[in-house]
Amino acid sequence: MLLLSIDTSTRGCSVALHGDAGLLANYELYTDRSSSAMLTTLMSTSVEHAGYTLKDLDAIAVAKGPGSYTGLRVGVSTAKGLCYALDKPFIAINTLEAMALQVSPFFSKDFLFCPMIDARRMEVYASVLDGDNITVEPTKAIILDENSFQNLLENHKVVFFGDGAAKCKPLFEQNPNAFFISEEIRPSAKTVGKLAVKSFEKGEFEDVASFEPFYLKDFMTPPSRKVSPAV
Repeated sequence: MLLLSIDTSTRGCSVALHGDAGLLANYELYTDRSSSAMLTTLMSTSVEHAGYTLKDLDAIAVAKGPGSYTGLRVGVSTAKGLCYALDKPFIAINTLEAMALQVSPFFSKDFLFCPMIDARRMEVYASVLDGDNITVEPTKAIILDENSFQNLLENHKVVFFGDGAAKCKPLFEQNPNAFFISEEIRPSAKTVGKLAVKSFEKGEFEDVASFEPFYLKDFMTPPSRKVSPAV
């Protein structure tokens, strides 16, 4: 098995290559506008440096969202184009589930994990998963306030992380069951690939033609500031 994974859910992009022996290559670039400009370069570099060509791939995986509208569109369209060109299966992985996999191995099984992606103002994209990466609360857009997650915090220790977690820290930091990670946890193709390997083994593939990114909410364009000419 040789599987290429892509993540462009937020600012920047990352690419990972997994084989039967595990992770073979991983490149991450977190700079503005790096998704569209550098993604194809990182993909080619990952495969070539591992001693393969794109034709050797058995499947292509992508982080499907939630996240940046533009970033998701770039990642998904690139992955779909590659699947079309190479006639390879297409795998889509929830971005938040992949983020949780970065953190959960470092905590005991009695913790819950809440990855968060900033969605502007006091809104975040969030999900809650247990130590086995099983969903406890489904992925949704949440406007944070003092009552958010209180039902879980009453009986569970919850770890909050991701670039949206800073918004909820002032709200929950006095709760003894709320834990925050000081290190920034970004979406990564490395854990997208780990989950994609399991999907590949189960034969869980997406239809390339009909698949759409998991935007979670409609893309909102700002109102036009163009002034109508006086009559």
